[in-house]
Amino acid sequence: EAAMACLAVEPAILLIMVGVLTFLITFCGCVGSLRENICLLQVFSVCLTVIFLLQLAAGVLGFVFSDKARGKVSEIINGAIVHYRDDLDLQNLIDFGQKEFSCCGGVSYKDWSQNMYFNCTATNPSRERCSVPFSCCLHDTHQAVINTMCGHGMQARDYLEASAFIHTNGCIDKLVNWTHSNLFLLGGITLGLALPQVRG
Repeated sequence: EAAMACLAVEPAILLIMVGVLTFLITFCGCVGSLRENICLLQVFSVCLTVIFLLQLAAGVLGFVFSDKARGKVSEIINGAIVHYRDDLDLQNLIDFGQKEFSCCGGVSYKDWSQNMYFNCTATNPSRERCSVPFSCCLHDTHQAVINTMCGHGMQARDYLEASAFIHTNGCIDKLVNWTHSNLFLLGGITLGLALPQVRG
């Protein structure tokens, strides 16, 4: 759990780890084929097989235990909301996701109360108290100057009142709906990634 929390906060660490692993596996395959080294080729083959089987297992488990997968996604999103102001990369990632999917928070915009800066309690001294990030706001294409304070005080309003200014739907439902509506695309990408691995 601690390792998962660390990776959720620092996406750069996950990318570095994947890059190092990819380099080591391809190094074994490249040097093994150039030098005709059976040991390196066997390591390359075993690594590709293990990665392929893990991807296959993750896909099947994600499909079979979709409720648990949704719960894990919810945990990751809520953890990211808590650490929103701690890491600029994470902040940019959340802002991009909220703009792209036209959503706000995990289940609803009120999830931003989990963040110490946006918390809606009376003891919170932050100027962003009861607010939501700018990426939650509805954008008017005809507006010349963008109002970056449009999310101020939105958590204190009810859904109907807040929906005039921000996206009130959570990102989890939007993500699930996007996945269901793009199943063929995701299946094609998965097949496209699996074929070179099987061939390798």
